[in-house]
Amino acid sequence: MKINQISVFLENKEGRIYEVCELLGAHDINIDALNIAESEGFGVLRMIVNKPKAAMAALKEKGFSANQTDILAVEVEDRPGGLADVLRVISTNQLNVEYMYGFTLRKSDRALMVFRFDDPEKAAKTLQANQIRIIRGSDIQES
Repeated sequence: MKINQISVFLENKEGRIYEVCELLGAHDINIDALNIAESEGFGVLRMIVNKPKAAMAALKEKGFSANQTDILAVEVEDRPGGLADVLRVISTNQLNVEYMYGFTLRKSDRALMVFRFDDPEKAAKTLQANQIRIIRGSDIQES
């Protein structure tokens, strides 16, 4: 159920995102989702890639500060209120969302939302019990 997400800590300077993307491309690693959170002086580049182990090895070899975390990606109806329906389940069941972002995998009538929970096991069980489809890591990542 869980998907490996890679977070790379970057100085907030020109060309750093390019360096990461260029490195991954050179290693035949595809980026399926990407999000950047920034603050003064640095940023966190969060990515879902098809080959997380290879990506981590390449990043570490080039001296990037990176780590892996487990996230859940869930299907959300792509309509007004679709995300609110999922968030209602999360709120009602007192699940703590540390952060979230959206991405698309294929053309469909559904959006995908990434959630980082403080208790991913409880979150997965709760979402499934409420008929919210969780995307399997094997749907987008190689082993």
